[in-house]
Amino acid sequence: MVLEHVLAESGYLFNTGKSFRSYEFLGCHVLNDGITTFTVWAPHSKSVAVVGDFNQWQDSELTKVGTTGIWHGEFNGVDPGSLYKLAITGPDGERHLKIDPYAKEFEKKPGDAAVVVKPVDKKWHDSLWLARRKRSDAKKRPMNIYELHLGSWRRHEDDSYYSYEEIADELIPYLKKMDYTHVELMPVMEHLLDASWGYQQLGYFAITSRFGGVDGFLDLVDKLHQANIGVFVDWVPGHFIRNYDALYQYDGTPTYEYQDENRANNRGWGAWNFDLGKAQVQSFLISSALYWLEQCHLDGLRVDSVSNMLYLDYDVGKEGLTNQKGDNRNLEGIEFLQRLNNVVHQEHPDVLMIAEESSAYSGVTDTVANGGLGFDFKWNLGWMHDTLKFFEMDPLYRRDHFDLLTFAFVYMYNEKFIMPFSHDEVVHGKKSLMHKMPGDRYNQFANLRTLMTYLLVFPGKKLTFMGSEWGQFLEWRDWSQLEWVDLKDPLNHKMQEFMQSLNSIYRDNRPLWEQDYEPAGLIYSNTDDAQNSTMGFIRQGKRKHQFVVAAFNFVPVERKEYRIGVPYAGEYELLINTEDVNYGGTWTKPEIKFTADKTPFNGQPASFTTTLPAMGALLIRPTKLK
Repeated sequence: MVLEHVLAESGYLFNTGKSFRSYEFLGCHVLNDGITTFTVWAPHSKSVAVVGDFNQWQDSELTKVGTTGIWHGEFNGVDPGSLYKLAITGPDGERHLKIDPYAKEFEKKPGDAAVVVKPVDKKWHDSLWLARRKRSDAKKRPMNIYELHLGSWRRHEDDSYYSYEEIADELIPYLKKMDYTHVELMPVMEHLLDASWGYQQLGYFAITSRFGGVDGFLDLVDKLHQANIGVFVDWVPGHFIRNYDALYQYDGTPTYEYQDENRANNRGWGAWNFDLGKAQVQSFLISSALYWLEQCHLDGLRVDSVSNMLYLDYDVGKEGLTNQKGDNRNLEGIEFLQRLNNVVHQEHPDVLMIAEESSAYSGVTDTVANGGLGFDFKWNLGWMHDTLKFFEMDPLYRRDHFDLLTFAFVYMYNEKFIMPFSHDEVVHGKKSLMHKMPGDRYNQFANLRTLMTYLLVFPGKKLTFMGSEWGQFLEWRDWSQLEWVDLKDPLNHKMQEFMQSLNSIYRDNRPLWEQDYEPAGLIYSNTDDAQNSTMGFIRQGKRKHQFVVAAFNFVPVERKEYRIGVPYAGEYELLINTEDVNYGGTWTKPEIKFTADKTPFNGQPASFTTTLPAMGALLIRPTKLK
């Protein structure tokens, strides 16, 4: 009776959309007394049974808990490691084998049976990291994210996957060497199809078994934190895998997806859309978010495809769909995102919620109280597309398209942006970042070094996809490891060394990150010199004498006696010259000291002259000001 009362109370919260840790009672749980429980929400089913290794795949019936729509059973003799599924008979009398939506582990692909697992008993060693995270404001801290696909970063010689433990052994020293501050893992929740990259999820509480068990993943996160590296994971709350033995028509009726099949069917991605207005779906998804953040100590979630949750007509074939107010907004999707972010931030104010959102929707990173969605950051996909389009051009034509760069200055403070060069831009025939660059191989690297410098000094946090840091020529392939052999080429090796230096400069110079979202953090000095295809601006720190001067030349023509305006007369030093011979350029003796006098220029009271390298960039900072 006590258990039935607890389940009924938990079921009530679940059904009203207020059960934010529903994984604590739904799913499979191995108890200390040798009993294993199976609990599932299937409100319209006629009967529910569990089948698995432990009962020779014969039905062991579950019992319905009152009017909650939840079914529950307790069994002896269920060993951890056993495979199981749920046999659900729908209202039409048809019996189907379904996954456990709350499974903590699945068998290795191509199978999709859940695995009975013991409760995780992880002893964490990242208390110092978590305490530091709680004290700091991420918006005023450096954030240089390395986006990583675990299945194709490195593989064994026989093309088999690295384990989580092996990834930790090689990834952490590499991230430290390259001076990245965070790593973002493409979806590591269980998925069946490699080509989906994890964005068609099967398990919303299960780490993928491709690389090992949950213990290995938790150790990876723990070790990254001990190395002072933050961890984000991509998460997909908008849609789920199409397979009929997964969440689709779970109890024989639309359960997790919309009742309206047109709204449920995500044609563009070959998936099913969650019914985000359904209370139980909100309990399920918010519980999933908190599971990864709390049980796995993640520092944040990058929420995939937010636009698909904001608009009714975002998908193919849904043109003209409107809500009761007559516009195309998905009102329940908007309300869900606001509730998700409110709950997460109420529980964990120091955790970051990041939106991958491709429209001009206003207030993505504004507070819910102000009518916004409540995200901490938004990927700036407009900036990314415009910047790459500019750099892909023959330099001869760049002067006529300078607005591709300058337009971002108009809206740069509308949201709290992350500037991404992500996996989506180096796949499906789009070419790698290196291959996008025009000219011969030398000029491609010169362009790439300039592009990466522009990324690191433009206001906003940073993200680059693996392989871009050394200029891999082949576009990304999810079925094989990166072309590490490239590093035997001197130009690739020097590109990697350049990124190591650039990342360190970014982390060590506060003006490049502490006022990313404050207009005071950027001083316009020469941002619209389309005639000469040059650009210059100053990143200002909180202390008035702390700033970094950035100057860019977007054509392969050296600019001698190039004047740069600065706030003060005095002495300055070079931080980096992208054409330094050590990085693959031609300059053997770059100018490293500069003296500014009180000659006004471009709105600044002082200035100095230098030679601006062809197809290159300079970063300069003050050392002794008058």
